[in-house]
Amino acid sequence: MLDPREDGTGPEVELVDVGGDGQQREIVRLKKIVRSEADWVTDLAPTEFCVMRQQGTEHPFTGEHWNNHEPGIYRCACCGTALFESKEKFESGTGWPSFMAPVDARNIDTRPDGSLSRERVEVLCRKCDAHLGHVFPDGPAPAGLRYCINSAALKFVGKR
Repeated sequence: MLDPREDGTGPEVELVDVGGDGQQREIVRLKKIVRSEADWVTDLAPTEFCVMRQQGTEHPFTGEHWNNHEPGIYRCACCGTALFESKEKFESGTGWPSFMAPVDARNIDTRPDGSLSRERVEVLCRKCDAHLGHVFPDGPAPAGLRYCINSAALKFVGKR
């Protein structure tokens, strides 16, 4: 995992920096991380590379974080950007970590994904464009969203 405050070589993006205690620290402007596939494959475990750089998906109920109930922050496994807080995690019964909302909407991107027979919405890390999973409109109130995220795309940092 790269340093979340590391500048890349791409265009600038606005992110919300979050500390280990879960408190939002500040809005930062950093350059996107743009790397070659060869660079990513050397830095990531095979499952991480498959999920985050090739839009793969883990098998349900197999990922490291699907059943984690500890307090903390889930960060991007590629670049360390804060993505989700444990307080937003809920049991969806799907076998993947599911969240009601991201740490901040500025830390993720979404885009249409028509790779299966039905239209979905892909969720990506805004800083490094890592594929994280998908967001579905079948989550709990009030927003009704379920961010279904692959464990391999996340690094969990427990609260200090």
